[in-house]
Amino acid sequence: MSGELKAGVQLPSIPQLVQSYATANTTIQRALADLKEEGFVFSQAGKGVFVRDRQPHIVRVGAYFTPTPPGYSYKLLDVSEVQPPVDVAEALALEAGGTAFLRHRLGLYADDPLELSWSYYPATIAADTVLAGRAKIRGGAPAVLAELGYPERYFVDHVSARLPTTEELEGLDLPDDVPVMRQFRVIYSDDDRPVEVSILIKPAHLYELAYRETIGE
Repeated sequence: MSGELKAGVQLPSIPQLVQSYATANTTIQRALADLKEEGFVFSQAGKGVFVRDRQPHIVRVGAYFTPTPPGYSYKLLDVSEVQPPVDVAEALALEAGGTAFLRHRLGLYADDPLELSWSYYPATIAADTVLAGRAKIRGGAPAVLAELGYPERYFVDHVSARLPTTEELEGLDLPDDVPVMRQFRVIYSDDDRPVEVSILIKPAHLYELAYRETIGE
């Protein structure tokens, strides 16, 4: 993880590791099995164990991947009109019983699961627009919101870490006991109107969040 062992470098043999760490053979084997499951190393029959090229994805939280860099893609898992969870409804300032359109996606990198997201848009804004449709949106939701007269001006993120739910564990194909990062993002338009809430779930061992804030503005 520190980069001391570069991608493609062969690890010492099990006997060498046993000697270096003065521990049992089974302990070394369990450690290597964990590293393989977490995606940090891989083995080649008859050759040995090697470091995988899997550095953390650095996410600059000020924007989504727009335009999408090479290797990144997503699958649209569901689109539906729902009564959102209480925290989402409050963040969107919905009236009692108000609904939102949910777009549920799985983000991928090189076909490997990378992020689960649930994005909610007030039905008063999204109804009868492509935000309520089941097709991928050319240019993304920010372009649609801008066309509707709700340009995205700023967002507020709440970031936390926890163990994954069963849905997240299976959807992201996570090893056991690997935590996830949860971003609860509220996006605002003019006059501080909330126009989108996104819940973003990321495997903690694959991500680094990068923030920049200008002081004094």
